[in-house]
Amino acid sequence: MLEHRTGTREEWLAARQELLDAEKRQTRQSDEIARMRLELPWVQIDKEYVFATDAGAKSLAELFDGRSQLLVYHFMFGYGARLTEERQGCVGCSFIADHFDGVLPHLNGRGVTLVCASIAPLDQLQDYKKQMGWQFPWVSSLGSDFNYDFGVAFTEEQQRNGADYNFRHVDEPLPQREGVSAFALQNGVVHHTYSAYNRGVEALLGTYQYLDLAPGGRNEDMLEYPQASWRRHDEYGLS
Repeated sequence: MLEHRTGTREEWLAARQELLDAEKRQTRQSDEIARMRLELPWVQIDKEYVFATDAGAKSLAELFDGRSQLLVYHFMFGYGARLTEERQGCVGCSFIADHFDGVLPHLNGRGVTLVCASIAPLDQLQDYKKQMGWQFPWVSSLGSDFNYDFGVAFTEEQQRNGADYNFRHVDEPLPQREGVSAFALQNGVVHHTYSAYNRGVEALLGTYQYLDLAPGGRNEDMLEYPQASWRRHDEYGLS
C-alpha cells in the first residue's frame, strides 16, 4: 500500500511548476546528447561476420534487410538471471525484448532494422522466441567473434585477467553482458556508429518510462538489487 505526504492544490501547483522547469532542462539536455551521439565518427567494419538466421546464413551487411540502418540488441542467452532448463534467455534481456515487436513497423518505416543477436544455436533461440510469443528477427552469432568484438562477451582468459565493458576496465567480467550496437550502411560498406551497455540499454525499456509517471515510481529502493522484481511477462504472480 502506498503512503505519501499530502498537500493543498496550491502547494501541488507550485511544486509541479518547479518540476516542469527541471523536466524542460532535462529535455534540452537529452536533445543535446542525441545531437552528440549523431556526431560520433563512423568506424568501418572490415571483419567478416556470419550469422545463422531463419533465412539461412547472412553477413552483417545482409542483416540490414535492404535498409540503411541497423540496431542489434545483444541478448544474453544461456547466461543471466532466472534461467531454467526450459528457459535459457536472460530475464532482463527478455524484459527489454518485450518492447521490440511494437516498434518494428515504426523503425522499418524510418529505414531502421532491429534484430537480436545471441551466442547460442539458432534452434534454441527459435524455441525460446516461440515460448515468449515474439516476432522480431533473432539471429545466432555462435561461432563468430561478433559479440566478443562489440564488448558483450568475454573469453575465459578475459574473465580471469580482465577486459573492458562499458568503456571501462573490469577486473573479472562476466561471460556475457547486455548491450545494444548501431550500424550504418554507406556505399555498401558497414560502419559501427554507436554502442551502449549496462544502464545505457534502459533507453529501450519503455516500461520504466511508464513507471516513472506512476505514483509509486520504479519502487526498487527496498530491493536487494534494482532488477530483483523483473520477471518474464508470463511469470508475474508465480512463486
